[in-house]
Amino acid sequence: MNGIIVPLSEAGVKQSFRQRTNSGLRGALPGRAEWLKRALGKREELRSSFLALGCLLFSACSGLRYIPANEKLYTGTKVKINYPEKPKNADALQTELEGVVRPQPNFSFLGLRPKLYFWHLGVGKTKGIGKFLADKLGEPPVLLSQVKIAATRGLMTNRLQNRGYFHAAVTNEVKAEAKTAQVNYTATTGQVYKIKEVNFPAGDSAVLAAIRSTQAASLLKVGEPYNLDVLTQERVRIDASLKNQGFYYFTPDILLFAVDSTLRNQVTVDVQVKANAPARALRPYWLDEVKLNTNFVLTDTTRRTPIRFRKYQYLPDENMFRARAITNTVFIYPDSLFRQRRRDQTLSRLMSLGTFRFVEIRFNPAAAGDSAGRGRLDADVRMTQLKKKSLRAELQLVNKTSEFTGPGINISYRNRSALRGAEQLIVTGRASYEVQTRAPSGSESRNNTGAISTEFGLNAQLIVPRLIAPNLPILDVKLPNSDFQPRTSFGAGIRYVTRTGYFTTASFNLNYGYSWKKKITNEQELRPIDVTYSTFSSQPAFDSVLIRRPFLRTAFQQQFILGSSYRYTFNQQVLEQRRQQIFFQGLLEVSGNVANALSGLAVKKEGDQFYTIANQRFAQYTKVDLELREYYRISANPTSGNRIVGRLQIGIGLPYGNSAGGTLPYLRQYGIGGPNSVRAFAAREIGPGTYRPTGSDIINNYYDQVGDLRLEGNVEYRQDLFPYVKGAVFLDAGNIWLVNEDPSRPGGKFNSGTFLSQLAVGTGVGLRIDVQFFVIRFDYAIPLQAPYGTPTSTTGRLNLAIGYPF
Repeated sequence: MNGIIVPLSEAGVKQSFRQRTNSGLRGALPGRAEWLKRALGKREELRSSFLALGCLLFSACSGLRYIPANEKLYTGTKVKINYPEKPKNADALQTELEGVVRPQPNFSFLGLRPKLYFWHLGVGKTKGIGKFLADKLGEPPVLLSQVKIAATRGLMTNRLQNRGYFHAAVTNEVKAEAKTAQVNYTATTGQVYKIKEVNFPAGDSAVLAAIRSTQAASLLKVGEPYNLDVLTQERVRIDASLKNQGFYYFTPDILLFAVDSTLRNQVTVDVQVKANAPARALRPYWLDEVKLNTNFVLTDTTRRTPIRFRKYQYLPDENMFRARAITNTVFIYPDSLFRQRRRDQTLSRLMSLGTFRFVEIRFNPAAAGDSAGRGRLDADVRMTQLKKKSLRAELQLVNKTSEFTGPGINISYRNRSALRGAEQLIVTGRASYEVQTRAPSGSESRNNTGAISTEFGLNAQLIVPRLIAPNLPILDVKLPNSDFQPRTSFGAGIRYVTRTGYFTTASFNLNYGYSWKKKITNEQELRPIDVTYSTFSSQPAFDSVLIRRPFLRTAFQQQFILGSSYRYTFNQQVLEQRRQQIFFQGLLEVSGNVANALSGLAVKKEGDQFYTIANQRFAQYTKVDLELREYYRISANPTSGNRIVGRLQIGIGLPYGNSAGGTLPYLRQYGIGGPNSVRAFAAREIGPGTYRPTGSDIINNYYDQVGDLRLEGNVEYRQDLFPYVKGAVFLDAGNIWLVNEDPSRPGGKFNSGTFLSQLAVGTGVGLRIDVQFFVIRFDYAIPLQAPYGTPTSTTGRLNLAIGYPF
């Protein structure tokens, strides 16, 4: 504990004396010299008392006063390793030896041990505040007598021998003080033993031949140091390989490694099979019957007659699935060799359909024998369904940075097997009604309130669990070596937005594409068709704005977007044990190139004319988006949430050809700011470049600042605070720019020499409530720099959001 001592200064004593003698009481007090002597004497007594109290408090918080007589408080351990030649894994070995030390000393901070103090408050008590503090905040003293020094030396010696230091020796030294003691260990390793040769078993039996076939991929390398962990991993590797060669009952503990260490600093390793291994583990198995039950329920007492389909026993549920839809997803086949890889692949594929709650595969010895003397297994694939149809509704209250507030509703319908082939049909409808409660800050007028915004939207998506495409020489559309179900998606949607008295927009979208994964960390999406048609109509109040602002007229014009895109995602976040995780996503989108080429063949363009489809202009551009994130966990503990996270986003869209000299379509332009971007600024409040809107309220209220290029970076440190509560400190920077000069937005064009000085920068702190299945985030950010220089206001911004920003 910390004590605060405030000594009475001599100047304070003299001032007190002057105040008293000047108050007219001089005659009633002893002589001045005598009084001063007494005061100074009392000051020394008071100082001594404070010092004594401070020492008592320090002694209490240091915990030393609670140590029993003839005992010493254990304060920790230092481990030193002496090598003849320092190995590459010296740091890992140091950590391993320190990890075997038991027990851990009491928590200490600057020599203070407050947990011992709180523990003492509860000694001998069964209730009360002292007992509560002791249970919640205290810990008993860890004494030297509790330290098992000899056992610890033995564990360290064992760990060193497991790493090939067969002649290692560990000594210890106890450094004792009056009330404390530290135990130091010194390990002398000697020369490490290295592998001279590895011998796999000879013999003609099926199991020995299968083990020999794995030798090329062995983890045991000649010349590498002996390491028990590597031998353990080698057993697991061989077992996994044999499981894919039919040896269903084989287990890692059937393998034995005979190690000869009689050579000078070298060992030979012989891979052997235990003599008492069960016979069934030493032969491969083939599958006999494979039963597929798509509606397995534990309490189901009905008897359904299986049908024979593609050699499977299929228990039909024709209201939900066609037999072909399930068998196309199953990779274990009757009359085939058992392979663990195919069993795991079948489980993963069936679960990724999104139609089953549970999937289980049971293997049992087949009742029928095999004329060839081979082992036989029957497989029972049990699938428990989710409900076929579901309906979900969400009520929302929206409050936008443009000061529009109002209710909204989202309704989503899902059919998990719309065409009886595990196709997912998702239909989502949205409606919102928003009223502008007040004019936004910075507006020229404060009277423009009461504007109404109405939005309606309807989207439908059909996800088919296979690639609807012809087989090509370089592509098997079934992706037989992937654990993940490929998908073909069809989508259609409409969105209608009206700002009463100003304008109305409507957009229609049709898309078709594929998505697939070959590894758990890699996903690819190809969308060859992504067509959007936008319509726009304005009222006289907005027409005058479009005349003054040509870029607005370009952004809102009616046009086709005939797009195609390819997206690649690499995500190591699924590998939860990794300390460093990388996320990368790249998107390439092109639009209008084919239409422009075909139009050029059919029609000759003159002057400033543009090609059209159904008398509507179409956009032509190329757009590239790159996003890179890195997650680094501070602690080696995989459950720790203490991380440093960084993100870099780069985006560029180049309009050309039929869009030459213009900008990207409004739906494809970039905005920046908001709770998932540069958090010190409102959504789409930044840029482009150094441009600052100074127009009428219509501009400020109805136009979001957007651009053709984006550069954004974020760094965030996340810290566990309490269960389900995390804190964060962050720094954000970014901006957007235009590709072509726009006179109505001066300073908006990208300039390679000045763009870094035009980044908006903000910093702040955050609090997150993380209960696994959802995260509520509070981020408070203040601007440090605006694109145009010093921010006009340094007032902080509170962001409330769901989920992490990245």
